[in-house]
Formats: sequence, structure tokens, C-alpha cells
Amino acid sequence: MNPRLQISPTVCHGKPVIRGTRVLVSTILGALSGGDSIEVVLEDYPSITAEDIAAALEFASRLSDYQMSGYEAVA
Repeated sequence: MNPRLQISPTVCHGKPVIRGTRVLVSTILGALSGGDSIEVVLEDYPSITAEDIAAALEFASRLSDYQMSGYEAVA
């Protein structure tokens, strides 16, 4: 996982956040998918950087690339 992100049971109930903050990755992704620009997100969350946003996007990309292994049918 990208070192800019953190998953810890003691921070935001174990949800992925930007390391050193309590800004949830899901909050960033929600803002971007809702139409906010990176600049707007950076203004709304001054404790994060453009590199943090890129790390959140990379995290989401890896999660969405999940592939289920095939299995053999049982007759």
C-alpha cells in the first residue's frame, strides 16, 4: 500500500485515511466523483496534498481491479 495512506483500527475505525490526518480516502473519492476538482478538494482539506489525492486514486484503482479466481464446477 502507498505509504501516504494508513489503515489502523485506532484511526477512524480502521477505514483508510491519509496518513497523519483523519481525512478518509472515501471522502476524497466521493468529492472527486461528485464533480469537485482536485483544487477544490485541496482547498477543502488543507492538510492533504495532490500526492495524497493521487495515492487515494491509486488505492481505489487497485481495489476495483479485483478479480475472482475461476473455480471448477462440481457435477
